Order: sequence, then structure tokens, then C-alpha cells
Amino acid sequence: MNRSIEFWQTKVAGLKPEGRAFIDGKYVDSISGRTFPCINPATGKEIAQIAECDRADVDLAVSVAKQRFESGVWAKRSPTERKNVLLKLAALIQENMEELSVLESLDMGKPVEVSYSYEMPELGGYVQWVAEAVDKLYDEVAPTAQGDLALIRREALGVVACVVPWNFPLDMAIWKCVPALAMGNSVVLKPAEQSSLTAIKLAELVKAAGVPDGVFNVVTGFGETVGAPLGLHMDVACLAFTGSTEVGKYFLKYSAESNMKLVWLECGGKSPNIVFADTENLEQAADLAARVFYNQGEVCSSPTRLLVEESIHDDFVAKVIKYAESYEPADPLDPNALMGAMVEDIHTQRVMRYVEAGKAEATLAYGGEQVVINGSSNFIRPTIFTGVTNEMRIAKEEIFGPVLSIIKFQTEAEAIEIANDSIYGLMASVFTSNLSRAHRVAEALKAGTVTVNTVDMISPLVPFGGVKQSGNGRDNSLHAFEKYSSLKTTWIKY
Repeated sequence: MNRSIEFWQTKVAGLKPEGRAFIDGKYVDSISGRTFPCINPATGKEIAQIAECDRADVDLAVSVAKQRFESGVWAKRSPTERKNVLLKLAALIQENMEELSVLESLDMGKPVEVSYSYEMPELGGYVQWVAEAVDKLYDEVAPTAQGDLALIRREALGVVACVVPWNFPLDMAIWKCVPALAMGNSVVLKPAEQSSLTAIKLAELVKAAGVPDGVFNVVTGFGETVGAPLGLHMDVACLAFTGSTEVGKYFLKYSAESNMKLVWLECGGKSPNIVFADTENLEQAADLAARVFYNQGEVCSSPTRLLVEESIHDDFVAKVIKYAESYEPADPLDPNALMGAMVEDIHTQRVMRYVEAGKAEATLAYGGEQVVINGSSNFIRPTIFTGVTNEMRIAKEEIFGPVLSIIKFQTEAEAIEIANDSIYGLMASVFTSNLSRAHRVAEALKAGTVTVNTVDMISPLVPFGGVKQSGNGRDNSLHAFEKYSSLKTTWIKY
């Protein structure tokens, strides 16, 4: 189907986004009655009013979630029964892909066609994968002596709070909430205040799939008034967070100040991408290096530090610039757009301050300007700096925008040293046609994921998460279930 800009504009015109919180199976206003505006960053226009929840709403949502957990209405269902409900959710996501894609685009500036063609189908597949896995997780029997039977089982924790970011609003909500639900927990989801619409819509789909009322709740609002109360709540057994390292540290603090709840963090990144001169297909490597501009560069695992061997540096930079040209920002409703708007004006200005810092300390090789589209200045051209050293701000700090820093290296050892010289350790990439080097460098890099001759590979089949100040715990794969359950041993004498 040829989805034109007019097609997507018609979809937008027919939307009436829901802005209320979702507690105990129904949409509700905040207890205070307060709301805040949801603004489309690509136009500056208001999309909806969002319920501004606070501690009272959090207390209500957690209380309902705890009651439903203790009643066993969801937790005591068999894994197969929970699987069947989640398979219905996967089907509903597929059926509602157009609306979900439009909501995601309007909310945070993402190109709608990218969301519809790539992200939403993968999300439906992810929910299916989790659903099909949950009734295939076997418990254990320890190798005890005769007359002893030691059973080791995984049990649901209770109330799980999920606090998710604005860059992939629905992806992150589903990555957190679906495995937690699959294990039998009740969930309270807090979306980022900049991007609440798809989380609110997800609540409707979860209910329609058959998850009992009160088992899944959405509280909208700000970090100080919703996120902090969730982190400090004595009845929240586990909190899963994706966002900045700075905020992640607050949740660790909140856990210590409350009930020592489990806290799983997926935080910032400054991922290195090392390109060696022995790479057979440098053209493909340059194309993949330019993927740093995907999602406007608002990707925690994005390979924003490009380390290039000195002997190929100039030619390779020219190739990267060629591929960067296809990421020129455009109206997010344009089906040909690969890059849309930054999430909000505050973030746009933050990224531009880094661009100005880069101009002062490195060489601007491409881009570096804001662009006005549809009356909005929340568009930034792909920006490439050369002559970067690892001590510069643009190389050390997470910019979270379409900014690529290129660093020269001469030896393998130097490349590894530069790559590991970071407080972050989320992802890393290596391009080489030398098999021994690929294994050697991958082993030496300090990161949760290392990709070879590709970048930013994420799949439900493998765990995703980081080391160092990129966080702990893992999303995706069977390991995600470990976050939302606890081990219990039952020892029987017979």
C-alpha cells in the first residue's frame, strides 16, 4: 500500500487521543483534576491534555495493583492462560499499528512511516515471543541425597513499576511491562511526560486482550510527582527504568530509602564504533555508521563515537557524509522522511549547545544547523565532527541527538583504550574482516553488547543492557524474566 503524506494527514485528522490516566480498568482524571498539554514537536500545536497525576494517584494505582496481585486473579493463572491473553495483545497491536504509529509520531517527532513499517511490526512480534516463552520456563530440582527433595521455583514479585523514556515510548513500555505481566505481576506504568499517548492507548489494548482490571495501570505526569513516589513506595516490589544515568541513580537512592525494592536500570550510553582499515566492505560500514542519525539520534545505544583507523580516515569520512545526506530532517508525516523532529524545544536547545561546544573544540564536517519545518524549529540537521579527541565534551557526554564525533586511531590497542575510556558501557561495534581481530577486540570491549560488522543489533532473542554507568539488568530474551521474579526453594524431607 502506498501511504502518502495525505494518507497520514487524514489519519491525524481523525484522531481523538485519550489523555487520562488508566487505573483499575478504566480511564480516570487525576485526583487533583490537573492536566498538562501534550505538544507536537513538529508543529508546536497541542495534541491533547494529559492527566497530571501525583502521589495520591500513585498510591491509588499501587493499592489497586497490590489488591489484584494478592487476589490471584492474574498471578495464579497458569502460564499458558497468561500466554493466551498476551497473544491476543500481540494481535491487537498488529490491528492498531496505524493509530499507534501516528500517536508515536505526533508525540515525539518520529517519522511515522519508520514507526509503522519497522517498529510496530517488531513490537507485535516481541509480544508474541514473550507470550510463547512464558509457558516453556521450567523450574529446577536440586541434586540432593535420597530422602530429600529440593524444589527451586520462580515466583512473581507483586507490584512492578515501569518508568520509561520518550525516545521509544511504546517499545520501552512493552519491553518492561509484557515480561512483568507474563510472570504474573501487576504493573504500574509511568510514561515520560513528553510522550504519554501510546502508553495510554496500550492500556485499552491490554484490557481488551483480557488482562483483569487493576493488573495493568498507567499513571501520567512528571518525574518529581509520579516517578519519585513510585521509587519510594513501600508496596512496589520492583522498579524497572530506562532513561538517563542521572535519574537512574535517584531510583537506587529511593530504593535504599524505602523498602529495598529491586531496581533494574537501563541508562545512558556513548557507544564506540571502531572501523579498521582491513574492513572488506567500507561502503557498507559507512552506511551503517550513518545510522547514528536514526530516530533523530535519540537512541541510548547509538554508536555516537566513530573511531576510524588513520590510514582510511579521510576517505571513510567522505563516505559517511554521503550517507548522512539521506537523513536530512523532514515533516514526520512525509513517508520518505528518515529523520523527524526533536522531542521538544528544551531538548533541541540542549543538543544545539553541544553542537556549539563541538564547533569550538573540533572541526564541523557536516550539518550543525537547526531547520524550520511547518513553523517548528525542533529540527536539527545530521551533524558530523572530525578532529575529535576523547577528552572533548562531545566525545564524553551523552548528547542524545544527531551528532557524530569521529576520532582517529593508529593501532588496535589504541582503539580499544579509547573505546573503553567512558563511564558508559551499553553497546559497541567493530568493523573488520580479520576473524581473530573481531574476537579479540569484542572480548576486550567493556559493553553489554558488541556487534561485529553491523551496528545496534537488538532482538528479543538476546539480552539488551549495559555495564558501568549504563546500568544493570537486561531487557529482552529469557533473561528478562529474571528481573520480574524471585527464586524460592522448597526443601522436603521424605
